[in-house]
Amino acid sequence: MLTGIIFDIKRYAINDGPGIRTAVFLKGCPLDCWWCHNPEGRAPHPQLMFRANRCAQCGACIPACPQSAIYLDGIVVTKADLCTECGVCTQVCVNGARELVGRTVTVEKVLVEVERDVVFYDQSGGGVTLTGGEPLFQPRFVIELLRACKAHAIHTTLDTSGYAPWDVLAEVAHVTDLFLYDLKMMDEERHRKFTGVSNRLILANLRRLAETGAQIIVRIPLIPGINDDEDNLRRTGHFLADLPQVTRVEVLPYHDIARAKYSALELAYRLPEVLTPSSERLEWARNMIHPCL
Repeated sequence: MLTGIIFDIKRYAINDGPGIRTAVFLKGCPLDCWWCHNPEGRAPHPQLMFRANRCAQCGACIPACPQSAIYLDGIVVTKADLCTECGVCTQVCVNGARELVGRTVTVEKVLVEVERDVVFYDQSGGGVTLTGGEPLFQPRFVIELLRACKAHAIHTTLDTSGYAPWDVLAEVAHVTDLFLYDLKMMDEERHRKFTGVSNRLILANLRRLAETGAQIIVRIPLIPGINDDEDNLRRTGHFLADLPQVTRVEVLPYHDIARAKYSALELAYRLPEVLTPSSERLEWARNMIHPCL
């Protein structure tokens, strides 16, 4: 039976496509964006998150750990080299300080969750949104899940970076009603620096996807000091001007609300000094892009 790995299902989502939606978050992403707000979605396997502020120092996790990876030294400490992220410790953590992020599911199991809110989809014009991570990192599971949703007359949206082989994206397009396509920046060298990959495939796939007639909303995260300069914004506008099939372009503000997640995963937060752009800066950025469209 085909399975995938997800790390969350959020009901009543209103910012992931039209209407009221159920957002399914898939594990695994080939990009390493400095501003990623779902760092728990990068790795393709389940991960242990430890929120120190919730820990009561009760020590229940110490004897529970099969690898003896946890000990008390004034505070509860986990030896990373011994921890296998089996999740046993999370079962005895009464305050939820320890959480295993990521679980294996079948298409059928996810569909049961999605169908619980069909009445809201029908009333609001909503549906299901697959996001992540990068959903196309698990292509077979995503395609089958989208097919299942379409078979049940559920509107489908895919939130993607576009970084995947074209044949995968082309197959996905047959069962996707709307794409939320992330576009970070136009300069390839800068894109490599801040995301870890070239943008050539991303740009080529966006152009080819638009040529199929797919419904696309392009989303641009505005990251101060990284992609909010006039040159990048105007180049973005000129590129999108050649894609009249794009339904809408949205400029989204950077925020640091995921900072605590990095700490819980013992990851470095690489933009500690960057602030959320003001509404005036967002409007300026939109004006840089839209006159070119």
